[in-house]
Amino acid sequence: MTNNNGYFGQFGGSFVPEPIQKLLDELETTFNTYKDDPQFLEEYHGYLKDYAGRETPLYFAQSLTNYLGGAKIYLKREDLNHLGSHKLNNVLGQILLAKRMGKTRVIAETGAGQHGVATAAAAARFGMECDVYMGAVDVERQKLNVFRMELMGATVHPVDAGTGTLKNAVDAAFAAWMEDLNAFYVLGSAVGPHPYPTIVHEFQKVISEESRRQILEKEGRLPDAVIACVGGGSNAIGAFSEYINDHEVKLIGVEATGKGLDTHMHAATMEKGTVGIIDGMKTYSLFKDNGEVADVYSISAGLDYPGVGPEHAFFKDSGRAQYTGATDEDAINALITLSKTEGILPAIESSHALAEAIRLAPTMNPDQIIIVNVSGRGDKDVQSVMDYLEKNTDRNE
Repeated sequence: MTNNNGYFGQFGGSFVPEPIQKLLDELETTFNTYKDDPQFLEEYHGYLKDYAGRETPLYFAQSLTNYLGGAKIYLKREDLNHLGSHKLNNVLGQILLAKRMGKTRVIAETGAGQHGVATAAAAARFGMECDVYMGAVDVERQKLNVFRMELMGATVHPVDAGTGTLKNAVDAAFAAWMEDLNAFYVLGSAVGPHPYPTIVHEFQKVISEESRRQILEKEGRLPDAVIACVGGGSNAIGAFSEYINDHEVKLIGVEATGKGLDTHMHAATMEKGTVGIIDGMKTYSLFKDNGEVADVYSISAGLDYPGVGPEHAFFKDSGRAQYTGATDEDAINALITLSKTEGILPAIESSHALAEAIRLAPTMNPDQIIIVNVSGRGDKDVQSVMDYLEKNTDRNE
């Protein structure tokens, strides 16, 4: 976990302009005041239960297990959370902090749109103005989520800079925050300057708090592996959190290797990245030869981020978690496999984790257990899947 300076080993910290640092210090003080406060926690967990619909099921995917052979596969069904992903867990916590700080306007970035949708919903619930920054490319491929945000009263700002994807949306959101220091920045992933990675971990740990208890109830023991996709890393931090001290449980994060590691069309931060400063934190990131942050790619709008949360960087270097990758093709095939075996349509992001489970399960014994965090549902991705299959029909007959 972090030390007092917001570091996970050498990773983390806060590398931001002084006006932002003052806001971060205020946020840290507020967070430390309320994170263990019984009244705050009662309100937070009340909204998780009655608004978000938690707890989410831990589902034994028997048909998928039988199809693959090998280990039992359980799915942590974050796709059944209100609005279709894990994002609301964190947003509700941050919005309740914003409420206690007297904020009336929130700013957010989004990639696949799920964080933006969750922020728009919570802002609507609490009567706050909401501005969401989203890369222009992602606006185009996630039109459904853009419209959902707008229906709930949010203003969506397309960002044309750079590749028009998540990194550019983060930059634009920070710039907007600099222009209105009275707003509250609802950061969606386990990234950014301290204290955001710690805050996101705290509000996403409910995923593994539930799954750990659920697997003990169902199987009487802990899983052999927990697998989650990793872009910035919020769903994975939530899925890993309560198993960190259980060293017999393998923690596996799956990044987007896009069109392959032998191309520049990937977002394999852990495998190809180096340590540097990005978005106010020290972590692994993909850089160009001139030191600028590299352009990255994934079919998944939520995984095409050139950095990674500093806690994940620490887990990589310490060996507590291992990080691998799945290509676009791997993810689409995994999405189709789960859809056809279980009638569950996962998000493309989550399908990267499923791809690793599909690879790993047959190499394990039938008495072993894998938990896959299904971080979101795939409704938002149907058009992307259709477009992919039209271009690659020979691969997916």
